[in-house]
Formats: sequence, C-alpha cells, structure tokens
Amino acid sequence: MNLIIPEWSAPKNVRAFSTVRHGGVSESPYQGDDTGKNGLNFGMHVGDSPLAVKKNRAILREELPAEPVWLNQVHGTTVVNGENVTGVPDADASFAEKKGIVCTIMTADCLPVLLCDRAGTVVAAAHAGWRGLAGGVLENTIAVMRGKTDSEIMAWLGPAIGPGSFEVGEDVRDAFVQKNPVMASAFVSRKDNLGKYLADIYALAKMTLDELGVTDVSGGGFCTVTDKERFYSYRRDGVTGRMATGIWLAD
Repeated sequence: MNLIIPEWSAPKNVRAFSTVRHGGVSESPYQGDDTGKNGLNFGMHVGDSPLAVKKNRAILREELPAEPVWLNQVHGTTVVNGENVTGVPDADASFAEKKGIVCTIMTADCLPVLLCDRAGTVVAAAHAGWRGLAGGVLENTIAVMRGKTDSEIMAWLGPAIGPGSFEVGEDVRDAFVQKNPVMASAFVSRKDNLGKYLADIYALAKMTLDELGVTDVSGGGFCTVTDKERFYSYRRDGVTGRMATGIWLAD
C-alpha cells in the first residue's frame, strides 16, 4: 500500500500510518484518480458501496496486526479504550496500552492527531475537527493518557485542510478565542469577504498541545483541499471518501 508513515521521534515499538485516496476499489465519486476507479475509501457512511468499503478495509487490514478500531465520529470529545471496543462506538478518540490494538480515525479535511508516550506504553488517535478541537478532544485524550503514564507525550499531525483553504465564520473564531485569546493569531480576516476568516487548524492544534505541555509535535504542512492527487476533501468535493490514520504498539 501507498501509506504516509509519520516522521517523528516516537519510540521504535510505536507504529503509525495515514492512507491516501488511491489503491482501493471504490469508483466515482470516491475514486482515487481521474479514471474513476481505485479509490481507497474507508467510510461506510458516505454513500459508497458497502462491498467496496469492506474490500478497502480488507486491503488495509493486510498491513496491520489486527482490524482497526473504527469509530462513529460525531465531532465530539469522547475517548474510548480501544481494547474494550465492541461494535462501532460514538466517539472521536481511542487509546490503547495493549500491543496490536490499532487506534484509528477517518478524515477528509478534519485533523487526525496521533499521540504516544516516549516510553512506548500508550498510544492514542484523535479526530480533531474544529468542533472537537474547540470542545476539548485533545485535552480529554491526553488526560486519559497521563492517567496511564508519567512519560512525556508527543504528537503527530496528519493530513488536514490547510490554512489557505479553511474559510470559517465568526462563530468558529469566537469558539477558539473564548477558549484562549492567543488563538486569535490562527485566524486571518478575509478582506474580500467580511465576517470570514482563514483558519490554521494546525496552529490551533499546536497551541492546544503546547498549553497541555505537549511540545514534541511533528507533522502538519499538508492540505487535503489543494492536494487532490493524494487526498479526499469534503470541503473541495462534497461527496467524497475518507482516509484512515492509525497507531498501535508493536513488539
């Protein structure tokens, strides 16, 4: 598979990945290229053929130690223990201390955040769209991890909508500025569209992590909207697929 492998200072027993849009069996509008085929969509909820999604998930499963822990993401702040998941729970983050549990989230513009401790004893994956990020999904995830380890926590920021593409309204800006006035620096006013701003979700995540004492942060710099060749984007296409980003503890 063509996977994005995070470049970060995680311990050697931590494995992580993020998928791209091609390499599967989904067809238009969930395709992986301009031919209309080979889309690697993992979302069961986006209108794609369930059989195609199952085949795509099987392709990914071949690269992993176990079936990923899939979540029904609701843009909230609930964190579940991936070791105890049955079915598909309503949650936006999962963690694991047991080896081989693949904490996984799906995105198509929202920010996937992978976390681990420097001792290599706990990992987590969080779905940080703006609602979850403002609401505290990273705070909740890191609080759970710190209940399991005294070791330093580090983060990797996966493919998300870039700062030149993420136009938002006053409501989004207010949600973050009310949380922390410093976060106003992550918004640039649109002079050609009053009341609108360009938001930097990577900067917002880094500010949140920094406030939580997580300073070893890697990744970022992607843009799912402009990099059409590699990524699905809901903002760009409306009806589209979902990528997967996951992490687990290996031997």
